[in-house]
Amino acid sequence: MTENTMLAHAQSHARAARPASMRANHHHVAWLEPDPAHPERDVFCFLAATNDAAWGNFEGQTHADGDMQVGRGPCSTQNAALLRDAFPNLKPVPLGLATSAGFGDRLGVATPGHVRALRTADPEGHIQPIFAQQSIREMTRTGRTPQGVMDDATWGAFAAGWHDAVGADADHLKTEADVLSCVDAGFTFFTFDPGDRVDDDAETASETELETKLAELPWGELQTNQDELLATYVGTILTLDGLTVELDRASVVKAAAKYGAALAHAAHLHTVLVSTGAPFEIEISVDETGTPTSLHEHAFLALELKRLGVPFVSLAPRFVGRFEKGVDFRGNLNELTDTLRGHALIARELGPYKLSLHSGSDKFSVYPHIAEATQGLVHLKTAGTSYLEALRVAARHDPDLFRKVLTLGHERFEQDRASYLIGAELSRVPNESDLRDDELPALLDDDDARQVLHVTYGSALDAFHEGLMTVLAGHREDHEATLEAHFVRHLKPFAAHASDRP
Repeated sequence: MTENTMLAHAQSHARAARPASMRANHHHVAWLEPDPAHPERDVFCFLAATNDAAWGNFEGQTHADGDMQVGRGPCSTQNAALLRDAFPNLKPVPLGLATSAGFGDRLGVATPGHVRALRTADPEGHIQPIFAQQSIREMTRTGRTPQGVMDDATWGAFAAGWHDAVGADADHLKTEADVLSCVDAGFTFFTFDPGDRVDDDAETASETELETKLAELPWGELQTNQDELLATYVGTILTLDGLTVELDRASVVKAAAKYGAALAHAAHLHTVLVSTGAPFEIEISVDETGTPTSLHEHAFLALELKRLGVPFVSLAPRFVGRFEKGVDFRGNLNELTDTLRGHALIARELGPYKLSLHSGSDKFSVYPHIAEATQGLVHLKTAGTSYLEALRVAARHDPDLFRKVLTLGHERFEQDRASYLIGAELSRVPNESDLRDDELPALLDDDDARQVLHVTYGSALDAFHEGLMTVLAGHREDHEATLEAHFVRHLKPFAAHASDRP
């Protein structure tokens, strides 16, 4: 059958279908419609020939219509897999060097808003999206799994009518088990985070201490020895569009002492990933460390990854200044802009690969500078800001619920902030009793309040997940529009320099 014939057949069976979701190929039609018993939920609907092999994987009830069959079932893992097989653009793939953006989603319902923002900010479609993105740390705190993150992103992209390619980021992976669980779920972008093995003490260590640290590196895992490493890199000069980066002995010793163990671990995770046979691309992240990555250290990292045979599509250095969660950049913007240019030049010369901006949410002052410096060779990674916009919707429509979230934030902040770089002061965040209902949404524009709410999300979702999801389901349009407006601000500076290069 033609697609139009298939669509006409499906429309005769549809009951208040969500229009953007309905799509067809020559063999299948799929769409979503509200569950009559639970209007806040969607039902997955599927139409195909009765003898189509896809029915062997369908979960739900079916009924025949001539030689066709219509099924209705839950938005489940089994049906998400069927959907990705029927419409392959929903199955994540490596995105290569295209300008890309990751949309972390702690609740699993933000993707339609992210799609709207992409279409508005980048109508030509140069920015490639990663809708499924969550770190193992966040999965633990939200009670989600890699498969759940993948499936929620699939259903969200389908609901919004997304017909282009997608990636999926298994973020901040630290262990073999993390890698393997994300491979099983179908992720294709693997962010290795060996930051626990970065030796920040090297930044202030004496020459003698650095030599000791160098001697103690895991040379077997690094597949070389101290003398060979020094012979390989000492004297290397990079001349980059007016910028010269020279690796002398002191800079190589310091870079190796600081990052050697981390590089060994990244190489090991790469070996584990290769052994699975799954398609992949790799990002290396050293951003969650205590000291900035100098240009010399960046060059050393890139050269060592190449020597170790680790193919990486992007690298997240620790930039100068403070990239705190949920707020704009804090630091000397001129200094950051200068170093961004240097990092971007190194990435083009030694790659090319993308610079990755972690803790990238809400860094509005930085976006134009990194987009221009990288000429589109950039990946933007956001996470908790989508959750904060969900709280904005809750503050508007269920102030009692938001008050409870805010109160819990006060109670849990000191414990929950432990693993985050933030500068919030709890004393500057009002208590719920100090505010009228109409003042509550404005807290999401206050830096201290944003950070308190940002880092206490795990505690809040343990207590109020069902209530928050109910509010968002009941105000779906406002939720999507709020996300759209927020993310257009994130994406527009990148769209101006974006490239969809492979």
